[in-house]
Amino acid sequence: MLGAMQDWTMRITHVIDHAAREAGMREIVTRWADGSETRTNWAGIRADALKMAQALQALGLRKGDKVASLAMNHSRHLVSWYGVAGMGGVLHTVNPRLFDDQLEYIVNHAEDKVLCYDAAFQPIVDRMKERWTTVEHYICYDSGEHSPAFEDWIGEHDGDFEWVTGAETDPCMICYTSGTTGNPKGVQYEHRSTLMHALAGLQPAAFNFSSASCMLPVVPMFHAASWGLPYAGAMAGIKFVFSAVNDPAVLHDLMIREKVTDSAGVPTVWLAHFQYCDKEGIDLPPLKAATIGGSACPRFMIERLMKNGTRVQHAWGMTETSPIGTVGGPTWDWDELSFEEKVDKTAMQGRPVFGVELRIVDLDDMMTELPRDGKTSGALQIRGPWIIKRYLKAEQDAANQDGWFDTGDVGIIHPDGTLQLTDRTKDVIKSGGEWISSVELENAAVGHSGVAEAACVGMPHPKWDERPVLFVVKGEGSDVTKEDILKHLEPQIAKWWMPDAIEFVDEIPHTATGKISKKDLRDRFADYKLEG
Repeated sequence: MLGAMQDWTMRITHVIDHAAREAGMREIVTRWADGSETRTNWAGIRADALKMAQALQALGLRKGDKVASLAMNHSRHLVSWYGVAGMGGVLHTVNPRLFDDQLEYIVNHAEDKVLCYDAAFQPIVDRMKERWTTVEHYICYDSGEHSPAFEDWIGEHDGDFEWVTGAETDPCMICYTSGTTGNPKGVQYEHRSTLMHALAGLQPAAFNFSSASCMLPVVPMFHAASWGLPYAGAMAGIKFVFSAVNDPAVLHDLMIREKVTDSAGVPTVWLAHFQYCDKEGIDLPPLKAATIGGSACPRFMIERLMKNGTRVQHAWGMTETSPIGTVGGPTWDWDELSFEEKVDKTAMQGRPVFGVELRIVDLDDMMTELPRDGKTSGALQIRGPWIIKRYLKAEQDAANQDGWFDTGDVGIIHPDGTLQLTDRTKDVIKSGGEWISSVELENAAVGHSGVAEAACVGMPHPKWDERPVLFVVKGEGSDVTKEDILKHLEPQIAKWWMPDAIEFVDEIPHTATGKISKKDLRDRFADYKLEG
């Protein structure tokens, strides 16, 4: 007789059940926008999620219906991640930084029936209510002034509820891309893909959580599923510290008081924290690990965190990859490396976690696979069980017939599997038939103490087709000159990579997710001319 294993459908409800059962008393702390703080735990999150599932059914929602959240990081938002999935629904985390036309499009496209929101976003709700034609009910997470308050709404129910069951391939969450061209695209995550992604995040080479971990995620819960942290954290039973505001003084205070060991955010978050600590004359918080993603992390930032005793986990991913693709942690030879060598390795984007496959293909024909030799640069493609197959309501697959999804990134893969991103396919500069990485130029430039931010774009050139132009925002009080920056760049890049011009600007445009918008920068300088 053949042996067999028990059936165990991979659904998100298993995650919160485990957290409540095995780590029920582990704290979940929230610092709200008004300065107040509340404390609950994993048992409390599950109890409230059960009540929320009941409340949604009482509104008439059924399996497969969509619930939107327009909110920052806090415990009630976390409840929604499990309450919506628990009633068989699909949570759509809405990015409040999107333009009104985009907000109108994604909520109606997703067909959201309920919208839960923070009082801070009441102006958006008031402005968009008539344009959101599918939304039937509004619930405010932290105030009852304009709509039913979340606590009162779920408080009408007793939590005597059985999670809705179904296939592990049922959808559980939707995130939309920021839509730099055209309308944003919906990426629909499944229970199975989300659970597997969370398991991958627990690997020592990724978030490396244990029950002793205390995480303060600065990455918003509305951005790329908060990098999967609310699920991975529940699996490990960690302590979460949430802040509904991202003021560095508030974050620093929370990190010290709550003994935070881990944090995660985009490079601008860490830059703001550096500036705050320097201004106040205080040390950085003694974090054990800092995960940095969203855009390439400058070398000086990595060096400072590592000198602070913090393990820097440089990560790469995108909404379409749930989002973990690669994470950088210590390699097998870590103890044998010098500090500079460790920084060199950490500055890259890390290695694929189990479940992810990467390859690079030729930039000109996009068909020929290139070697993983640490030298050859190509268009990056990815496949795996939590990688997108097709966008929501799209007619054609986003991945090819072999499962490879074109990320839009340009990179190098080293023999040990380490990914080194060099640019975006639409931003890489082709000068005289040779490729120049705009990202490497930017990262080198922001290493100058007088540079607050830099963006490099290729501008038309009569002889070389394109040449790099560097747009720079000076740091506060800085009198840095073009000559200073060129001198700073000289030992770091090839001579023919040197920008043909440096232009100082008051600000650099960003997308709704905080990334530099080179499309808007090119549009702003559409008439810019370089001399031959």
